[in-house]
Amino acid sequence: MSGPSATDSTPVESKQQLIDYLASGSKPRDQWRIGTEHEKFAYEEASLRPLPYASGGEGPDIEKLLRAMAGPNWEPVEEAGKIIALKGTDGGSVTLEPGGQLELSGAPLETIHQTCSEVHRHLDQVRRATEAIGAGVVGLGFNPIWRRDEIPWMPKGRYKIMRDYMPKKGNLGLDMMTRTCTVQVNLDFEDERDMIAKMRVGLALQPLATALFANSPFTEGKPNGFLSYRSHIWTDTDPDRCGMLPFVFDDDFGFERWVDYVLDVPMYFFMRDGVFRDASGLSFRDFMAGKLPGYEGDTPTMSDWADHLTTVFPEIRLKKFIEMRGADGGPWGNLCALPAFWVGLLYEEKALARAQALIADWSVAEIEALRDQVPRTALKTPFRGGTLNDVAKDVLDIARDGLRDRARISPGNQLDERQYIEPLRSIVASGSTFAEDLLEAYETRWKGDITEIYEECRY
Repeated sequence: MSGPSATDSTPVESKQQLIDYLASGSKPRDQWRIGTEHEKFAYEEASLRPLPYASGGEGPDIEKLLRAMAGPNWEPVEEAGKIIALKGTDGGSVTLEPGGQLELSGAPLETIHQTCSEVHRHLDQVRRATEAIGAGVVGLGFNPIWRRDEIPWMPKGRYKIMRDYMPKKGNLGLDMMTRTCTVQVNLDFEDERDMIAKMRVGLALQPLATALFANSPFTEGKPNGFLSYRSHIWTDTDPDRCGMLPFVFDDDFGFERWVDYVLDVPMYFFMRDGVFRDASGLSFRDFMAGKLPGYEGDTPTMSDWADHLTTVFPEIRLKKFIEMRGADGGPWGNLCALPAFWVGLLYEEKALARAQALIADWSVAEIEALRDQVPRTALKTPFRGGTLNDVAKDVLDIARDGLRDRARISPGNQLDERQYIEPLRSIVASGSTFAEDLLEAYETRWKGDITEIYEECRY
């Protein structure tokens, strides 16, 4: 969940400015980068309970964790006098989700090798910091034990506004905010044509990504009937800002159509003088006209537009880059596999063309049906006389060939980026997702003791 943008006080005076803002993200191929984001649950080692922001004593807490991670390469970021993030010298950041989930927003990097090195350095840093304060971190899509009412909220102004508004729109929005973790990858586009191709392939194959990375089968200590409960939660969060976006497949889709979509999504907030102003449910179009109820005469800046873009939550999101948002948080290897999956499909022209051909005759109804069913059945979801696992084999072949054609060789082991997609090929070969493996462990090795998941899934 993105934080506030960098400050840009340029007044918004026309819709064309908003279109141009998105178009300005276009880059030549040699400048394309990979940005990986991943979240994890921090917990008290002794009790397995969630960490408060501040314990008021010797116990572990989020504030101590962030300060333990701060150093020469990580500058603390404060809001209202409280540390709420770390800004890295390399362009990355460490931020807090509403329930204290710790997120790395990685730097824009050239290769999956660099991404994997970044993941390793970050998790090593987190491990050392948590051990120093008596805490731990675990990678899962949904917290397997904690109740929503026992999770402390982080002291960030935008989260207070969202917390109050979410229950008005859906039943599971607060669960999304406090009890879920994801891994996502941010990718570049060359121009509007390239953006459209990547958005369409990304949306069509997002249910497959959800299935491959399914890793949230437990709620409050018991199986919940889903393999990706995190994915299901988004279906009952806020219909105004979530979903599969069928208009992306329309002939007139482009930057302007995306701007029109975002303008129709109700606001959450805007920031003035470092303070979040509650504009929940109000119209950005009214804001542009100076007619925002309660704030008449105030008009938006480009920073306000950049922030509003972060408050839409579809399966794939367009900003100055494209965010692939469909995967559960998970084990170390999956944090490298997700960028490998999407880079392999989308960053080589031949692979992208093959992916487009694969989905060319898929209907919007079929894609939406996959999205609805995949949280429960993952790779076993029926599709066109077979299962999604059958589709996965073809898609992974395309992605693997795309990574081969990129020919980015690791200086360490002289291997190309195909190595990072192997965990997904193993899942498809077995037909069993990580969630299904956890369910089997719960019924057999763990003998129904859900606390074992922390030992097996901790970083």
